[in-house]
Amino acid sequence: MTLGYDGKLYILAFDHRGSFQKKFFGIDGEPDPEQTAIIADAKHLIFEGLLRAVAGGAEPAAAGVLVDEQFGSDVPQQARETGLRLAMPAERSGQNVFDFQYADDFPAHIERFDPDFTKVLVRFNPDGDADANRVQLDRLKRLSDWLKAHERKFLFELLVPAESDQLQSVAGDPERYDAELRPQLMLRAIAAIQAAGIEVDVWKIEGVEQRSDCEALVAQARSGGRGGVACVVLGRGADENKVDHWLAQAAPVEGFVGFAIGRSIWWDPLKAYVDGKIERAAGARKIAENYLRFVKVYEAAEGKAPVAT
Repeated sequence: MTLGYDGKLYILAFDHRGSFQKKFFGIDGEPDPEQTAIIADAKHLIFEGLLRAVAGGAEPAAAGVLVDEQFGSDVPQQARETGLRLAMPAERSGQNVFDFQYADDFPAHIERFDPDFTKVLVRFNPDGDADANRVQLDRLKRLSDWLKAHERKFLFELLVPAESDQLQSVAGDPERYDAELRPQLMLRAIAAIQAAGIEVDVWKIEGVEQRSDCEALVAQARSGGRGGVACVVLGRGADENKVDHWLAQAAPVEGFVGFAIGRSIWWDPLKAYVDGKIERAAGARKIAENYLRFVKVYEAAEGKAPVAT
């Protein structure tokens, strides 16, 4: 199986679990069946928004969902039936050190849902705790080896949180950290992950401020004969202007193939629906509009005719 991915990917991400149930519904700990059903219904509304976006002109072969097993209900099956790309997480939610959601049973869960991509979210700073980083790399190598042995695609969400001394070096300013330090740390993180024998098909990475940083990230992702590896931009819950800028930097760069955006698309309309301020149809319509808007921004920056709306 060839490493990488050669299609477009415009993923609507809603695999959030612990943060989702806490911030939207105030539920701590393990939800009971009734609470699980309520959360799953809210997530299904996000999916309904994507279906509206496809009906409004989004290309099904490029559109995708990133959804979890716990609260995803029948969304994975419906995504398959409608020809959308399906990505599902393998990580335990809310952990600073990567671990498997289903421990040694992870292969059975992947095979049961048969996603196009198995996704992990990993917090990895190359200057962070060496023991924690080593543990993560060992676990990720196990997953990578299994995926490649079973000809399955690997979607890797890399977050590089600042170490305290790094943040202090930019006067405690997170925006300066993002602009001045994070790009090089991301390059080093990708290199370390690759050196550990972990082979990624698509890197889901935090946006950067300069196109040159996007070019450097692709070069690292494709180094060592990995010419088919692709990158997508994540949204990080940022506002439209910030996400627009990240997309504009990445889209013209060969090797970037789209985005994987979540909260920036669905947070406000879903919150309004959950709070009883808008009807379900209005929530789905707004989610669709937000999704299609980011597709248009990406494709305009890429130089293509934008999707019709």
